[in-house]
Amino acid sequence: MNNRNITFIIASNTGSSIKKIVMSRISLFVIGLFFCIGIGITGLIIFDYCRLKFDTIRSDFLAAQIAGQDQEIAGQRKQIQLFAAEINTLKTKLVNLNTFEKKIRIIANIEKTVDQDNVFGVGGSIPDDLDANILLSEKHGSLLREMHEQVEQLSIASENQQEGFESLLQYLDDRKNLLASTPAISPTRGWVTSHFGYRKSPFTGLREFHKGLDISTRIGTPVIATADGLVTFSNKKGLLGNMVVIDHGHGMSTRYAHLSKILKPSGSAVKRGDIIAEVGNTGRSTGPHLHYDVRLNGISVSPEQYILD
Repeated sequence: MNNRNITFIIASNTGSSIKKIVMSRISLFVIGLFFCIGIGITGLIIFDYCRLKFDTIRSDFLAAQIAGQDQEIAGQRKQIQLFAAEINTLKTKLVNLNTFEKKIRIIANIEKTVDQDNVFGVGGSIPDDLDANILLSEKHGSLLREMHEQVEQLSIASENQQEGFESLLQYLDDRKNLLASTPAISPTRGWVTSHFGYRKSPFTGLREFHKGLDISTRIGTPVIATADGLVTFSNKKGLLGNMVVIDHGHGMSTRYAHLSKILKPSGSAVKRGDIIAEVGNTGRSTGPHLHYDVRLNGISVSPEQYILD
């Protein structure tokens, strides 16, 4: 080996001849340089390929993520549209309920206050229906604002409607109590022998005003309460003999006289149809019968107009 050349001796264990390769230092340097350059280029190619592969994978992942988000946004927009349609449906139902309440009030002749006249408040008009098919990609915000406003309006309207039905229910409940407390049936079975009004007294023969209704029947025949009420008197009462008085409230009361037996003591709460006594012939009487009279605010009125059965 001299200063300029390098000799490579290649020996084999097969017994073949020894080979010599002589290369100059410059050639060896050039070969080494090209080898290093080749390795570098190959490394760059591999690096670029790996980076490209990673970017492709990342791009596919982002594309899938964006597609999922687009699908989720589309689903949310669909839900918003369904919610807008439901708001329209609820609004229609509220308006129908208010119309139904008005019909009931007209039938029952029940006045409604000015504040209750409109379910959406005094001077409040029914909001226009929401456009559930609006392009949400363009007017997403405007639809949400309208939905929020109408939800608040529906909340106020539902409260107004609730108050309207509560007042209606209270009125009807009061009417129910009034009807239950108004005499409406015959107090016993038998036949009328003396009506309400002027008559000839069976005892004196003189003209007198008969304040009740005489119903003749057998002794022991059940006497029933003609309406709900409270027994306020249950004892003997002079010429009327054994008597029961029921206070029905609302200024209405009924009296049952000439009884043979009293079955409800004073202070008893009774319902229409409850047996309170038995027909008798006590007090001043010409025969077994029930004297029945109805009083309104302390004034005797014709019992026959309160017998509907």
